Amino acid sequence: MGKTMWKAVVAGGAAVVFTGVAAVPAGATEGGVSFSRVSVNGGKAIVIGVKEEVEVHATFRMTTGLRYDFGPTVFPYRGKPDTGDTLHSSVITSDCKVVDRAKGICDFEEWLYIDPRNLDFGNEDAGTWRTAARVFLAGDAHDTDDKDLPLQVKRATRVTANASPEPVAKGKTITVTGRVTRANWDTHTYQGYAGRTVSLQFKAAGASSYTTVKKATSSKSGALKTTVKATGPGTWRWTYYGNSTSGAKSSTGDYVAVR
Repeated sequence: MGKTMWKAVVAGGAAVVFTGVAAVPAGATEGGVSFSRVSVNGGKAIVIGVKEEVEVHATFRMTTGLRYDFGPTVFPYRGKPDTGDTLHSSVITSDCKVVDRAKGICDFEEWLYIDPRNLDFGNEDAGTWRTAARVFLAGDAHDTDDKDLPLQVKRATRVTANASPEPVAKGKTITVTGRVTRANWDTHTYQGYAGRTVSLQFKAAGASSYTTVKKATSSKSGALKTTVKATGPGTWRWTYYGNSTSGAKSSTGDYVAVR
């Protein structure tokens, strides 16, 4: 993703498209530009499924007295900002919101798009990326700043739950099953996620929040199963809290009436 193609669009201006390897322009990197107040996805991890393009919101400030042709943008990268991999299929940057015209200070909004169906996107892209900022200057030059801002990119998870029997007599056994699966970006499918510690949670009828009752470990196929005693009516769900490469997810709750 971004290894073979990326596109930058400035709101109110013409689209500029680059194809081929995302390489450094002919001009050397220049100084005279600074980026600050960089925020990508509100500091939260970017969680990506297998088919849907993900929109990531970013904000930043740029200060420069130099003339620039297009941009600027912030983007995730691995390796080096100018020669490594980047992670986006397209970027839309707002027009400058002037903060101080005399000093050349502008605030920008950005919408960065990641499409898991890109041929270069795969499971190896999960994990930690860094964040850089770049603007293309007049005269075929550019300025790129490494913002030293880590960014987690995670494979989406799905969790299901089923509690039975329904209804059940008070004090009797409820069996809660389910399955945890994870996005496989190589095959564009969700596959069973084995060996995961998943929390079984209960929300009593009339309550506003869930409480963890016990935990279970998923099987080789991602299956979950455990038993509990029926103490009163309420809703059961499974919650997986994620890890460094996989997103957190809760199942839809399953309500059980207790007689």
